Amino acid sequence: MSMSLIPSLSYSIFVCVLIKICHTQLVVNVKNGGGDILVESIQSNVSSDTITLEYPSSDGSLITQFIDFKSEAQIFRAYVPGEEERGQPPGSVQVLCFITRFSKNDFISSDAMSKLRQKNPTAIRTPEEERPQEVHSFDLSVDLNKSHVISPHVFNICREAKESTFFNEDDLKTISRSLSKDYNTMMSAMIKLAPTKYGKCSDTSDIFKPCTCRYDACVGWYPCGLKYCRGKDSSGKVVSYRCGIKTCKRCLAFDHFVKQKFLCLWN
Repeated sequence: MSMSLIPSLSYSIFVCVLIKICHTQLVVNVKNGGGDILVESIQSNVSSDTITLEYPSSDGSLITQFIDFKSEAQIFRAYVPGEEERGQPPGSVQVLCFITRFSKNDFISSDAMSKLRQKNPTAIRTPEEERPQEVHSFDLSVDLNKSHVISPHVFNICREAKESTFFNEDDLKTISRSLSKDYNTMMSAMIKLAPTKYGKCSDTSDIFKPCTCRYDACVGWYPCGLKYCRGKDSSGKVVSYRCGIKTCKRCLAFDHFVKQKFLCLWN
């Protein structure tokens, strides 16, 4: 494995200033199911305890996964180009933001990420494990002006998705309990939706009718865990140490409300 965490050998040499601002970035070439090579950029920021993964998908969309470890939240943002042949304006882009609760076991920490060293940047990566598809249904719309109650990063990342930033109420309740945040304060930044009232956009023929839209995204390669090896220290004592990373692929489906099927033509 050319990206690893072997002590003293594979730790990158870096210096953090006293205020602990550290940025590291990897560029990874990943082959998708259709044989296309997609280039992922993965950046770790130790000072803010965040990770940003970004890549262009084969349909021309730009996908960003942003993980805020402190807030237990992750944001998936998609820049989706318009479809001129279906009547959308030339050069138009639709911006979507989906916020979900983040489990710390789904990605290595920002600190561990910052210590990865890239030996062969031209290599084509394939994940060791393909995880089951995750389906997320959103019943809340986020008021970006109050979104700091979720994470201080939501506004900047989703500022172009003022009417298309979504959250799930069950995730909100879980984060509220886990971080001892006031639930009513968090709900004050939300607008309740009723997506189950409407049919699927894929079953709706009228492009001006509201419906439930599904947006799919796949993260083709990411470090989903650490590997540990056993060895002996200088005194002969058996010790456990980090000796690599486990890599995964996962696909996600985001079900969300749209006022018109015209905003969900990919379905």
